[in-house]
Amino acid sequence: MIKEAIPHFDELSQAEKMLLLEELWDDFAGHPADVPVRNWQKSELENRYREYLANPKEGSAWSDVRERLLTALR
Repeated sequence: MIKEAIPHFDELSQAEKMLLLEELWDDFAGHPADVPVRNWQKSELENRYREYLANPKEGSAWSDVRERLLTALR
């Protein structure tokens, strides 16, 4: 497994592992074209987009969702 390639992986705290995860995610985000998207994911995105087009007033704006999430975390 890949964790063997990371020195002292098992000695990392949960917070350090989370930071490692964030660094990995940031690396992926820096190269979005290199991240594979599976067919079932594409299909799900297409379905959600069709649902949005059929009912654009349903759901919530990202700013509202974000605020609810941040409020819940406080």
